[in-house]
This record gives sequence, C-alpha cells and structure tokens, in this order.
Amino acid sequence: YSKNQEVSNTLLVADSFASNAKGKKGLARILKATGYSIDGFKAAYKFEAAFRQVLWLNLVLFTIIMFMPFGVVIKMMLVVASFLSLIVELINTGIEASVDHTSTKQPPLAKIAKDVGSAAQFLSLLLLFVLWLMAVSSLLY
Repeated sequence: YSKNQEVSNTLLVADSFASNAKGKKGLARILKATGYSIDGFKAAYKFEAAFRQVLWLNLVLFTIIMFMPFGVVIKMMLVVASFLSLIVELINTGIEASVDHTSTKQPPLAKIAKDVGSAAQFLSLLLLFVLWLMAVSSLLY
C-alpha cells in the first residue's frame, strides 16, 4: 500500500458524526432515521411556504382522486405524480437551506443551485398538471 492509498481508504470509512448518531444497524437505526425524516417534514412545513402550498394542493388532489371515476392505472399515475412533486419540493427545500447556510450573499453558483432546484419543481408540477388534464379529458371523450 502506498501512503496515498491508505489516506483514500480512510476517507471511505463511514465513521462520521451522522453515522455514529444514527447507530450502526438494526431497528434502532431505522427508528432514528424515521425520527429525522419526521423532523424534516416538520421543518419543511414550518419554514417553507412552497412546501405547504404543494402539500395542500396534493391533499386536495388526493381527495378528488377518490371521488373521480378514473381507472386504477390513471389514479396510480396521478398519485405517483403528486408524490413526485412533494419529493422534488423537499429536495429543493434542502438545496435552498444548504445554499442559504453556506452564504448570506448570492454568488453565481448559489443562484444556479437555487434556480435548478426551482426548475425541477416546475417540471414536476407541469407533469402533474398535464397528467390531470389527460385524466380529465379521458372522461370527456
């Protein structure tokens, strides 16, 4: 082994604060990870208006899905698109929080990161809208 190889091997060891805090394996790790996920939902809901808007939009859409005479496949596609929009918004919120934590200024790369996250959310909401249009139009024709 060369000295460089030893250094690179030590960097691959998952012995970080996060891995130690979560635990190494088993049910305790799953429970701690679930707690962190719940904390993430709470933080996104409390601090991010866009997440609240997407969440409430999707709750309304889920309610509508239950009463619409769509086939099972169409309902599944609409539910998947709704979850996708929520997932993308959570990721976008994480990106924005990380960028804001890094700098109070707005360097060009920070703007790119935020804009790209916003573009991803735009596409997920556009997908949701298009799928809803197609589903409703399938009832009309």
